[in-house]
Amino acid sequence: MKTCLVVDDSKVVRMVARKILEGLNFNIEEAEDGQKALDACNASMPDAVLLDWNMPVKDGLEFLKDLRALPNVEQPIVVFCTTENDMQHIQQAIAAGANEYIMKPFDSDIIESKFIQVGLI
Repeated sequence: MKTCLVVDDSKVVRMVARKILEGLNFNIEEAEDGQKALDACNASMPDAVLLDWNMPVKDGLEFLKDLRALPNVEQPIVVFCTTENDMQHIQQAIAAGANEYIMKPFDSDIIESKFIQVGLI
């Protein structure tokens, strides 16, 4: 079974994403900020990361840059999931190593289609 790290400072968003992803047969880990997410990846690298942008301590873009800079590790597929939906933010995320980008609010169909698109399902 594949694992997905859900990184969002909103407990409600993490709960909704968990329910959707568990329904798609993923094991779920959670982190409420980018630093805790990086710590979790250093402990056990997930297959996928569903990543928010705006968080305390370390935001999603900082986390992604740090993650992609880790040497000699198999990198997870990263899907940004955020309210930041202008082209500048999307281009920054893709340039930093995001595999895909979805907008909040999301539903199970959106997550499933993006995870299919990036080869996780």
